[in-house]
Amino acid sequence: MNEVILDVREQDEFNAEHIPGSIHVPLSAFGHTAPGVLDDLSESRIVIMCRSGNRARLAHDQLHQLGYGDKVAVSVFDGGIREWKRQGKPMVIRKANHLPLMRQVQLGAGIMVLIGTGFGAFVNPWFLAISAFAGAGLSLAGATGFCGLAEVLARMPWNRTEPATREELCQVSPGSNACN
Repeated sequence: MNEVILDVREQDEFNAEHIPGSIHVPLSAFGHTAPGVLDDLSESRIVIMCRSGNRARLAHDQLHQLGYGDKVAVSVFDGGIREWKRQGKPMVIRKANHLPLMRQVQLGAGIMVLIGTGFGAFVNPWFLAISAFAGAGLSLAGATGFCGLAEVLARMPWNRTEPATREELCQVSPGSNACN
């Protein structure tokens, strides 16, 4: 029985680095993508992989909910890609230091809140407007699916060369014009 690695990380993570020959089925699309893939792999031993093992366990649980628990031989690779690389196993690395767009948004919003709060407390209370602006933007993103900060960051020079930035933007901000 041959072994097949099913990588459940998101598109930008997979594009940045992955295990040679692995099959990409992102966790965000696992419920509707996995059945077609799993039907073709019924004769294989499947190892589910993610960055650290957490998403792989979620995918493993979804696999059982989809009714494939007894139909395929499946396991989770403990420690994920991190452990795989620590063991010196082969990797395809295209962009080693890529920071996913969602983390860039979180970092940007967090910095805006810290700066606004710090300057508001020690310099001038009007700087609290920066924190309020960040909070309003996050609220709008949660309510509508449109994230203005993600739109701006996707157009930054360090993201323009990444081929998966459009798909990544659509995951972070489904209401974006780039997704239509």
